[in-house]
Amino acid sequence: MGYTITVVGLGSGELNQLPLGVYRHLKQQPLVWLRTKEHPVVRELESEGLMFDSFDSIYESSETFEEVYNQIVETLMNKCEEMAITYAVPGHPFVAERTVELLVERGADLHVLGGQSFLDAMFQALQIDPINGFQLLDATALDLERLQVTQHILIGQVYDGFVAGDVKVQLMERYPDEHPVTLVTAAGTTQERIEHIPLFEMDRVAEVNNLTTLYVPPLVDESYLAKDFATLKQIIATLRGPNGCPWDRKQTHESLRKYLLEEAYELIEAINAEDDNAIIEELGDVLLQVMLHAQIGADEGYFDIRDVIGSISEKMVRRHPHVFGDITVENASEVVKNWNTIKQAEKGEKKQSHLDGVLIDQPSLMRAEQLQKKAAQVGFEWDDVSGAFTKLEEELNEWREELGDESELGDVLFSIVNIARYVGLNAEQALEQTNRKFKRRFEYIEVNGDLQQMTLEQMDELWNEAKEKGL
Repeated sequence: MGYTITVVGLGSGELNQLPLGVYRHLKQQPLVWLRTKEHPVVRELESEGLMFDSFDSIYESSETFEEVYNQIVETLMNKCEEMAITYAVPGHPFVAERTVELLVERGADLHVLGGQSFLDAMFQALQIDPINGFQLLDATALDLERLQVTQHILIGQVYDGFVAGDVKVQLMERYPDEHPVTLVTAAGTTQERIEHIPLFEMDRVAEVNNLTTLYVPPLVDESYLAKDFATLKQIIATLRGPNGCPWDRKQTHESLRKYLLEEAYELIEAINAEDDNAIIEELGDVLLQVMLHAQIGADEGYFDIRDVIGSISEKMVRRHPHVFGDITVENASEVVKNWNTIKQAEKGEKKQSHLDGVLIDQPSLMRAEQLQKKAAQVGFEWDDVSGAFTKLEEELNEWREELGDESELGDVLFSIVNIARYVGLNAEQALEQTNRKFKRRFEYIEVNGDLQQMTLEQMDELWNEAKEKGL
C-alpha cells in the first residue's frame, strides 16, 4: 500500500488565512509537492524558506487536463512507495480537485489537512446564499445539458481568454447575450478583483487567470426559460392541476389517442413541405401529447416523464451494443438483425408467429411493408424483383376478371408494396407524394377556369400545363 500521502489544502487566499495547523505541518516538511505554484500563498511560504517541487511542467507537456492529472497521480503513487510525502493543492482537497479524486480511486492512504475552499470566498464576494441552489462546473468540461439555468452557476478553470471565449459561446446557447455575469479573480485575497459585464463581452474586456471563476446568476427571462424542459413539465402539471384547464384535467389516455394520430400526420405534412418552422411547431405538438400522457400517469401514481425518458434511454443503450458495448457490425443490415434479436430476448417469450409485432392500427400500406419485411427475414421472398413483377401481373389479371372484388384489389396493392420494398421505396410515402401532386395540379385547373364549363379535354390541357410548370 505504501506510505501515507498527506494532502494539504492551501486555501483560496494568502498566508494570513492559512490555518495554523496546516502552516505548522508545512513548515516541518523538507519538501512539499505542489500541483501548481500558481497560488498566492506559495510565494509567501517560499520567502520563509519552504522547499517545493511542482508539477507545472506537466501542464506544458500534456495535451489534456486528464493526462496532466493522471501523470501527477502516477508520480505521487510511486513516491509514496518510498516515503511519506506531503502534497499541496489550491483550495480544499475535496473541492474541484481531480487529482485527489484519482488518488482516492487508486486506493492511496490519504491523510487530509483541510484548507478553505474558494467557494466561501466566492459567496462572500458575490454576496449570494447558496441555499437557493447552485452548481459548481468545470470550464474545460462544460456540459450544457446538465446546466440548471434557474440556479446560481459557478464555473471554475476560466484560466485564459481562449477558455473564456469557449465558455461564452456555449452559455449564449442557453442565456440572452446581454445576461449579466461576474468574473471574480483571487477571491478572498487582497488582490481580489470583481468585474460585472454582459455575457457577450466576457472574453473581450476581462482579464482572467488561473484564479478566475465565472459567476452566472439565475435566469429569469421568461422567453428563455420557456425553452427549458423543466418549464414545459411545470406548465403541463399546472394545466392538469386543481386550478388548471377543465379540458386538460378531464383527458385520459383513451381520449387523447386521436390527437396523437392527428399531430403525427401534421408533422409528416410539415416534413414533406420541408418547412422548418412548421416542423418545430408540429414536433412541439407531438411532444405535448407525450407530456400529457406522462402527466396523466403521474396523476394516477403509475409513472411519470422520468420513467418514459429512462425507459427509452436504457433501450437505446441496450439495443446499440455496437455503439455502447463491444459488439462489431459491418453494415446497417447487421444493426437491424441485432436489434430484432435483442428485442425478442427482451420479450422473454417464444414467438407464436414470425409476423408478431406488426401493429394493426397503422396505415395499411405501412403494415403491408412491415409484414413483408418480417417474412423476408426467414427467406419468404423472391430472389430478385422480377419475381415480384410477375406476381403483380398475375394479380392484375385476376383483378381484371373480378373488378368488383375488393380482395383482388388488395392483392394488387400488396404486390405493388412488395416491388417498392425491393427497390428501396416506401409505398406509403410515394402515394402521399402523388396525393399532394394531384391536389396541386387540380387546384391549378380550378384557378384557371370554371370547372362546370370545362370539357375533359380542357381540364387535361391545364393538367399538362401544371405538369410542365413543375407542380
